[in-house]
Amino acid sequence: MGGAKMKTIKAIIFDLDNTVLDRRTTFRRFASEFVQTYFSHLDDTQALVDRLIELDEDGYKDKRELFTELFNELPWPHKPSLDELMKFYEKEYVRNAVLMDGARDVLRSLQGKYKIGMITNGRTLIQYGKIDQLGIRDDFDTILVSEEAGVKKPDPRIFAIACERLEVRPEECIFVGDHPVNDIEGAHQTGMSTIWLQVNQPWKEGLQAKPLAVIREFRELASIFNT
Repeated sequence: MGGAKMKTIKAIIFDLDNTVLDRRTTFRRFASEFVQTYFSHLDDTQALVDRLIELDEDGYKDKRELFTELFNELPWPHKPSLDELMKFYEKEYVRNAVLMDGARDVLRSLQGKYKIGMITNGRTLIQYGKIDQLGIRDDFDTILVSEEAGVKKPDPRIFAIACERLEVRPEECIFVGDHPVNDIEGAHQTGMSTIWLQVNQPWKEGLQAKPLAVIREFRELASIFNT
């Protein structure tokens, strides 16, 4: 990415899940703990862990719907209540939060050079819980969670709110995220430049966004932003 482009950039805004946070590792750790807690009577639990990860749909399935499906499918010795499972999720999923490799170093290398923001879809309790578990809240000048903002990506309004808080124009921002529609196209439609972190979500045909860069690991941002 050209140095001339970076000279016009005043803010870097990040997604959370599958971008700053290693969601694959986080949810696998949670799934293993979940299965060990409720199905320790089974000799082989790996298939249950894999099934839980599959049903979760990379985090895009509502958790009440997910646990309702699990009620009907898994071999429970004693079925807990849905509220119990939701409380277990809220506590243990947050507790298992893991950063992407290199994320802490990259974020801190940007401080003083750019304004730093985050926009994440999700529930306020869960998203801030993960952010605090990771110890990164103070690394950001502003954080927007869709539930508290009342609007979610890819709606351009949530990107515009972040710009207002950071006191920058959209064209002065780069958005880094993993989801082609929610992150990359949403930010593009607001007027931001983008960097696509290719994790689990495939590119969608017909999108207008053309990312400045496509990366496979978060740590690659170091060479982009610190040149």
